[in-house]
Formats: sequence, C-alpha cells, structure tokens
Amino acid sequence: METGEERDIFNAVSLNLLKLFGEYGVSLAELTLIDFNSETSHAIFRCNHSALEMAKTSISALTEVGRKRAATEIVYVSGTLKAIRRRISS
Repeated sequence: METGEERDIFNAVSLNLLKLFGEYGVSLAELTLIDFNSETSHAIFRCNHSALEMAKTSISALTEVGRKRAATEIVYVSGTLKAIRRRISS
C-alpha cells in the first residue's frame, strides 16, 4: 500500500520531470517508485535506460517534497534491482 510520503516523493519527481522535459520526457522515462524507506529516506526509482539522465536531473533538481523543503542525492545507479538492493543493504 502506498503511503502519503511515497506519493509526495513520486509526484514531486514526476512534476520536476514534466517541468524540465515536458510530456515527451515523462512518457520516455516511464518513471516508477519501486521502494521507499522512511527511516533512512532512501527511495528506489526505476526508469527507462534511455531516459536515465533525464530522471537523474529531475531527482537532483528537486527542492520541495509535499510542500516541505528537500535536498536529494543520487547515491547509486544500477542496471538491476537486485544489485541496487544488495548495494544499499551492505
């Protein structure tokens, strides 16, 4: 079940993607929030590999989530969910 925090994060990144790259960028990215850990504030997003730079830019340029100031940092990028989960847990 999706929490309010997850919805806020996904909406903020999607809106940034729309502002920066338009509807074409949003459709190309196929952005999905896979996982969010509220304790560590880590989120895992999935996107189309051809739109990786657009997704990274949209996440990095994020300044507000749910009407609260926010700062983001891309910690890891991986080709598979298994690899990213293994990297985060270590």
